[in-house]
Amino acid sequence: MAAKDPARFTYLASLTATAPAAPPKPKPTIVPIAAGQQVTQTPNYVLRAKLGSPGQLMYMALDTSSDLSWVPCAGCSGCPSATLFNPAASSTFSSLDCAALQCTQAKGFPCNTAATGSPPSCAFNQSYGSVSLLATLSHDALLLASDAVPDYAFGCVTAVASSSSGGTVVPKQGLMGLGRGSMGLMAQAGKLYGGPAAGPLGQPKSIRTTPLLRNPHRPSLYYVNLTGVSVGKTAVKVAPELLAFDPATGAGTVVDSGTVITRLVRPFYEAVRDEFRRQVAAPEYSSLGAYDTCFSTTAVAEDRTPVVTLHLQEMELVLPAENTLIHSSSTPLACLAMAAAPDNVNSVLNVIANLQQQNHRVLIDTTNSRVGFARELCN
Repeated sequence: MAAKDPARFTYLASLTATAPAAPPKPKPTIVPIAAGQQVTQTPNYVLRAKLGSPGQLMYMALDTSSDLSWVPCAGCSGCPSATLFNPAASSTFSSLDCAALQCTQAKGFPCNTAATGSPPSCAFNQSYGSVSLLATLSHDALLLASDAVPDYAFGCVTAVASSSSGGTVVPKQGLMGLGRGSMGLMAQAGKLYGGPAAGPLGQPKSIRTTPLLRNPHRPSLYYVNLTGVSVGKTAVKVAPELLAFDPATGAGTVVDSGTVITRLVRPFYEAVRDEFRRQVAAPEYSSLGAYDTCFSTTAVAEDRTPVVTLHLQEMELVLPAENTLIHSSSTPLACLAMAAAPDNVNSVLNVIANLQQQNHRVLIDTTNSRVGFARELCN
């Protein structure tokens, strides 16, 4: 699964004299989420959503680094799933035209100024790793548990094309964009959840948070200030520039739900890896796919595996073995579940990925621009 990560890297908005009364606090909404490997055979978290009227069930991949949602639609060429959204079966479906503001936000193809009559629908291309999607910007009713989002804008995918390099697993039943931009779920559902961007609901009292940083050049991404990493009790020595947030270059650290294993800038990763190897002290190490630090679990007991601590501004994220090791299904082999960022693209970006987030409640508080983590056994 992690072998698909490099392709993803390409991939990779008046006060009054008397203050109004505070609106009632909305009740938490619980939407079922599951591992995509079990439901759609893809390495993402998926949520259960219904689209259209009546609602058509889709298991959509959660993506915190994308704004615009999309689903494969009936008649799609190259879509990898037989489960397709059928616009003709929904009484509330309509496509948006190329003159709509949201078409500009989705980077849709411009209208033909010489054309006469009604503007055509808003068509756009969307990249997902090494895959190109052709879609029509549409809107329809979205149902998340008992919460209805009317006129939810999304891409109705009509064609999927892979590059010659391949390497990307496309979410089979679509993608739910949870990014910070104007087309993200929180922006579109702001009225439902209490504001332009909803705050936390039902978070554990013990949760610790760290500030979110905003990059105007990459406004969808959830940047955080990673100040260092420890392996066991040893702080890994790393050059400050490998951790620094720089909007001009895109450098820094992001929290992402779609990347499988944490990726660090190469010199940073190699320093973490070398200290991990030193403490595990396996007789030998081998490589397996994206992993370059694999060892026999018959030769090294797992209780010798050191915890890895990500030092974030105002908090620490402590990762035990289940968040730092991945096991081979065919041999008694365990591998460090981290890797270097690909050299060809985004080589200045560190990514805290979904394997390291497993068995944590992740709180994204867009109102206060913070993200938090609390240990919570989910499996």
